[in-house]
Amino acid sequence: LIDAINAPLDFINDSMAMIDNNNTYYVHCAGGYRSMTFISILQSRGYRNLINIKGGFSALKESSKFKITDYVCPTTLL
Repeated sequence: LIDAINAPLDFINDSMAMIDNNNTYYVHCAGGYRSMTFISILQSRGYRNLINIKGGFSALKESSKFKITDYVCPTTLL
């Protein structure tokens, strides 16, 4: 997505530092499982402004309501 912030689950402590608890964030991953895990961990640490996108990136792409780049992460090409 255009203007999305990349906050990987595997680096959750670093990712957490990028989140302002005064803002609302819509969180997604490819299908929804990792984003639910990410939100659950952050909620246990006091964050309450995170909304999981049901269906993940696949659902966002299928909706055609969002601008999506053609970028492909090199690690997904392995």
